[in-house]
Amino acid sequence: MFYKISDFQKDWAVESESTIKLLKVLTDKSLEQKVYEEGRTLGTLAWHLVCAVGKTAVQAGLAVNAVSDDSEVPVSAKRFLDEYEKSAKEILNAVTSNWTDESLLEEIPMFRDMWKKGQVLTVLIRHQIHHRAQMTVLMRQAGLKVPGVYGPSKEEWELMKMPPRQ
Repeated sequence: MFYKISDFQKDWAVESESTIKLLKVLTDKSLEQKVYEEGRTLGTLAWHLVCAVGKTAVQAGLAVNAVSDDSEVPVSAKRFLDEYEKSAKEILNAVTSNWTDESLLEEIPMFRDMWKKGQVLTVLIRHQIHHRAQMTVLMRQAGLKVPGVYGPSKEEWELMKMPPRQ
């Protein structure tokens, strides 16, 4: 749980940039990739990740102008990136403008429960990490080169002329 806005700002900078790295690799065709026939597509999963930023902010009482998760999944990979970058900036601005270190301990209604505001920010980041991991599997299946997030990817190891770590 976050206890300081400055700690969230630092983590959000790293984590949102990691999400942006993945979204930049998506292609229009890759959005159709599925793990199994009835499963989510890469596009559906990525759109959920994009929309969740705004949905979480709104649920937490923050005024942001973000895309709704009711909206149709785009067919353009560029739209995912554009909407995410906008939402990521909006939630950061909303948090830093409206919440304080002290207010992070306040409880608010979130998804049929009561959460501290600092917990909302933690869950927001962890939710992205969770879905980025799912996305990387689908990205590999779609033949995309997956960028490293917490360390070099297979392709990045190869560029360094080193064998990928097992």
